[in-house]
Amino acid sequence: HRRRITLTSEKGVEFLLNLASVPDLKDGDGFLLSNGKTILIAAAPEELMEITCADSLQLARVAYHLGNRHLPVEIAPGVLRIHADHVVGDMAKGLGAKVALVQAPFNPEGGAYAEAAGHAAHAEEHVHGPGCGHDHHGHDHGHDHGHDHGHDHGHDHGHDHAHDHGHVHGPDCGHDHHGHEHHGHDHQHEHHDHGHVHGPGCKHD
Repeated sequence: HRRRITLTSEKGVEFLLNLASVPDLKDGDGFLLSNGKTILIAAAPEELMEITCADSLQLARVAYHLGNRHLPVEIAPGVLRIHADHVVGDMAKGLGAKVALVQAPFNPEGGAYAEAAGHAAHAEEHVHGPGCGHDHHGHDHGHDHGHDHGHDHGHDHGHDHAHDHGHVHGPDCGHDHHGHEHHGHDHQHEHHDHGHVHGPGCKHD
Protein backbone atom coordinates (compact mmCIF):
# COMPACT_ATOMS: atom_id res chain seq x y z
CA HIS A 1 0.00 0.00 0.00
CA ARG A 2 2.91 2.36 -0.63
CA ARG A 3 2.81 5.00 -3.37
CA ARG A 4 6.58 5.60 -3.61
CA ILE A 5 8.99 2.67 -3.43
CA THR A 6 11.96 1.25 -5.34
CA LEU A 7 11.32 -2.28 -6.65
CA THR A 8 13.26 -4.93 -8.55
CA SER A 9 11.61 -7.23 -11.07
CA GLU A 10 12.21 -10.99 -11.30
CA LYS A 11 14.59 -10.30 -14.20
CA GLY A 12 16.60 -7.80 -12.15
CA VAL A 13 15.17 -4.55 -13.54
CA GLU A 14 15.18 -1.89 -10.81
CA PHE A 15 12.57 0.86 -11.06
CA LEU A 16 11.02 3.60 -8.93
CA LEU A 17 7.30 3.28 -8.30
CA ASN A 18 5.93 6.79 -7.76
CA LEU A 19 2.12 6.95 -7.87
CA ALA A 20 -0.34 9.76 -7.15
CA SER A 21 -2.58 7.32 -5.23
CA VAL A 22 -2.65 3.65 -4.24
CA PRO A 23 -4.34 1.68 -7.06
CA ASP A 24 -6.18 -1.64 -6.80
CA LEU A 25 -3.68 -3.88 -8.59
CA LYS A 26 -4.50 -7.38 -9.78
CA ASP A 27 -2.62 -10.28 -11.29
CA GLY A 28 -1.81 -9.47 -14.92
CA ASP A 29 -1.82 -5.66 -14.53
CA GLY A 30 1.32 -3.77 -15.54
CA PHE A 31 3.36 -0.58 -15.12
CA LEU A 32 4.55 1.35 -18.15
CA LEU A 33 8.00 2.76 -17.35
CA SER A 34 9.36 6.06 -18.64
CA ASN A 35 11.77 4.18 -20.94
CA GLY A 36 8.88 2.40 -22.67
CA LYS A 37 9.29 -0.97 -20.94
CA THR A 38 6.35 -2.69 -19.23
CA ILE A 39 6.56 -4.43 -15.87
CA LEU A 40 3.84 -7.06 -15.45
CA ILE A 41 2.37 -7.78 -12.02
CA ALA A 42 2.29 -11.41 -10.90
CA ALA A 43 0.29 -12.07 -7.72
CA ALA A 44 1.98 -14.42 -5.26
CA PRO A 45 0.13 -17.69 -4.57
CA GLU A 46 -1.84 -17.85 -1.31
CA GLU A 47 -3.59 -20.57 0.62
CA LEU A 48 -7.19 -20.26 -0.45
CA MET A 49 -10.41 -22.14 0.03
CA GLU A 50 -12.14 -23.00 -3.24
CA ILE A 51 -15.89 -23.49 -2.97
CA THR A 52 -17.45 -25.37 -5.88
CA CYS A 53 -21.21 -25.14 -6.37
CA ALA A 54 -23.51 -27.49 -8.29
CA ASP A 55 -25.66 -24.78 -9.87
CA SER A 56 -26.23 -21.03 -9.99
CA LEU A 57 -28.80 -21.13 -7.17
CA GLN A 58 -26.35 -22.79 -4.81
CA LEU A 59 -23.64 -20.34 -5.88
CA ALA A 60 -25.93 -17.39 -5.14
CA ARG A 61 -26.86 -18.82 -1.73
CA VAL A 62 -23.23 -19.36 -0.69
CA ALA A 63 -22.21 -15.94 -2.03
CA TYR A 64 -25.05 -14.35 -0.03
CA HIS A 65 -23.75 -15.81 3.24
CA LEU A 66 -20.17 -14.83 2.42
CA GLY A 67 -21.35 -11.29 1.73
CA ASN A 68 -23.11 -11.16 5.10
CA ARG A 69 -19.71 -11.81 6.67
CA HIS A 70 -18.08 -9.03 4.57
CA LEU A 71 -15.43 -11.45 3.30
CA PRO A 72 -13.32 -10.69 0.21
CA VAL A 73 -14.39 -13.16 -2.47
CA GLU A 74 -13.03 -14.09 -5.88
CA ILE A 75 -15.84 -15.14 -8.22
CA ALA A 76 -15.32 -17.51 -11.16
CA PRO A 77 -17.79 -19.67 -13.16
CA GLY A 78 -19.25 -22.12 -10.64
CA VAL A 79 -16.48 -21.38 -8.11
CA LEU A 80 -15.91 -19.00 -5.20
CA ARG A 81 -12.49 -18.46 -3.63
CA ILE A 82 -11.83 -17.01 -0.18
CA HIS A 83 -8.98 -17.00 2.32
CA ALA A 84 -8.81 -20.34 4.12
CA ASP A 85 -11.25 -20.40 7.05
CA HIS A 86 -12.53 -23.71 8.40
CA VAL A 87 -15.60 -22.13 10.01
CA VAL A 88 -16.73 -20.63 6.70
CA GLY A 89 -15.81 -23.87 4.97
CA ASP A 90 -18.14 -25.82 7.26
CA MET A 91 -20.91 -23.32 6.52
CA ALA A 92 -20.44 -23.80 2.76
CA LYS A 93 -20.50 -27.58 3.16
CA GLY A 94 -23.73 -27.25 5.12
CA LEU A 95 -25.24 -25.51 2.10
CA GLY A 96 -24.27 -28.46 -0.12
CA ALA A 97 -21.12 -27.00 -1.71
CA LYS A 98 -17.75 -28.76 -2.09
CA VAL A 99 -14.72 -27.20 -0.39
CA ALA A 100 -11.02 -27.70 -1.18
CA LEU A 101 -7.78 -25.96 -0.18
CA VAL A 102 -5.68 -24.59 -3.08
CA GLN A 103 -2.55 -22.51 -3.61
CA ALA A 104 -3.32 -19.74 -6.09
CA PRO A 105 -3.15 -15.96 -6.61
CA PHE A 106 -6.11 -14.20 -4.98
CA ASN A 107 -8.06 -11.66 -7.04
CA PRO A 108 -11.12 -10.69 -4.96
CA GLU A 109 -13.91 -8.49 -6.23
CA GLY A 110 -13.33 -4.78 -5.67
CA GLY A 111 -17.03 -3.92 -5.64
CA ALA A 112 -18.78 -0.62 -4.96
CA TYR A 113 -17.32 -0.33 -1.46
CA ALA A 114 -13.82 0.39 -2.76
CA GLU A 115 -15.08 3.14 -5.09
CA ALA A 116 -17.33 4.62 -2.39
CA ALA A 117 -14.41 4.81 0.02
CA GLY A 118 -12.43 6.75 -2.57
CA HIS A 119 -15.27 9.24 -3.10
CA ALA A 120 -15.70 9.67 0.66
CA ALA A 121 -12.02 10.45 1.14
CA HIS A 122 -12.21 13.05 -1.65
CA ALA A 123 -15.25 14.69 -0.06
CA GLU A 124 -13.58 14.96 3.35
CA GLU A 125 -10.63 16.82 1.84
CA HIS A 126 -12.81 19.54 0.29
CA VAL A 127 -12.49 22.91 2.03
CA HIS A 128 -15.40 25.35 1.82
CA GLY A 129 -14.49 28.93 1.02
CA PRO A 130 -15.27 31.88 -1.27
CA GLY A 131 -15.80 30.77 -4.84
CA CYS A 132 -16.00 27.06 -4.02
CA GLY A 133 -19.29 26.82 -5.94
CA HIS A 134 -21.32 25.35 -3.08
CA ASP A 135 -24.67 26.83 -2.07
CA HIS A 136 -24.48 28.17 1.49
CA HIS A 137 -28.08 29.44 1.54
CA GLY A 138 -29.08 27.05 4.30
CA HIS A 139 -26.32 28.33 6.56
CA ASP A 140 -27.18 31.98 5.97
CA HIS A 141 -30.88 31.40 6.53
CA GLY A 142 -30.34 29.76 9.89
CA HIS A 143 -28.10 32.59 11.04
CA ASP A 144 -30.51 35.34 10.00
CA HIS A 145 -33.49 33.65 11.59
CA GLY A 146 -31.82 33.33 14.97
CA HIS A 147 -30.58 36.90 14.90
CA ASP A 148 -33.95 38.41 14.03
CA HIS A 149 -35.83 36.41 16.63
CA GLY A 150 -33.50 37.37 19.44
CA HIS A 151 -33.58 41.04 18.47
CA ASP A 152 -37.38 41.27 18.39
CA HIS A 153 -37.84 39.48 21.68
CA GLY A 154 -35.33 41.62 23.53
CA HIS A 155 -36.73 44.85 22.11
CA ASP A 156 -40.34 44.19 23.15
CA HIS A 157 -39.46 43.09 26.66
CA GLY A 158 -37.20 46.05 27.33
CA HIS A 159 -39.75 48.54 26.05
CA ASP A 160 -42.58 47.28 28.27
CA HIS A 161 -40.37 47.16 31.36
CA ALA A 162 -39.16 50.72 30.93
CA HIS A 163 -42.68 52.01 30.33
CA ASP A 164 -44.13 50.50 33.52
CA HIS A 165 -41.44 51.83 35.82
CA GLY A 166 -41.12 55.28 34.28
CA HIS A 167 -44.68 56.47 35.04
CA VAL A 168 -44.99 59.45 37.48
CA HIS A 169 -48.11 59.72 39.61
CA GLY A 170 -49.56 63.18 40.18
CA PRO A 171 -52.83 65.10 40.44
CA ASP A 172 -55.50 63.98 38.01
CA CYS A 173 -53.38 61.10 36.69
CA GLY A 174 -56.51 58.96 36.70
CA HIS A 175 -54.98 55.96 38.50
CA ASP A 176 -56.68 54.34 41.49
CA HIS A 177 -53.92 54.23 44.11
CA HIS A 178 -56.07 52.36 46.61
CA GLY A 179 -56.79 49.55 44.16
CA HIS A 180 -53.13 49.43 43.15
CA GLU A 181 -52.15 48.44 46.67
CA HIS A 182 -54.39 45.35 46.58
CA HIS A 183 -53.19 43.72 43.33
CA GLY A 184 -50.06 41.99 44.56
CA HIS A 185 -47.65 44.67 43.24
CA ASP A 186 -45.94 45.48 46.51
CA HIS A 187 -42.47 45.43 44.95
CA GLN A 188 -43.44 47.70 42.09
CA HIS A 189 -45.35 50.04 44.43
CA GLU A 190 -42.28 50.49 46.63
CA HIS A 191 -40.31 51.35 43.53
CA HIS A 192 -42.87 53.98 42.50
CA ASP A 193 -42.83 55.59 45.98
CA HIS A 194 -39.32 56.84 45.32
CA GLY A 195 -40.47 58.63 42.21
CA HIS A 196 -43.89 59.85 43.51
CA VAL A 197 -44.55 63.58 43.23
CA HIS A 198 -46.70 64.97 46.06
CA GLY A 199 -49.24 67.59 45.14
CA PRO A 200 -52.50 69.15 46.33
CA GLY A 201 -55.21 66.61 46.97
CA CYS A 202 -52.93 63.57 46.95
CA LYS A 203 -54.17 62.65 50.51
CA HIS A 204 -50.81 61.13 51.52
CA ASP A 205 -49.38 61.73 55.02
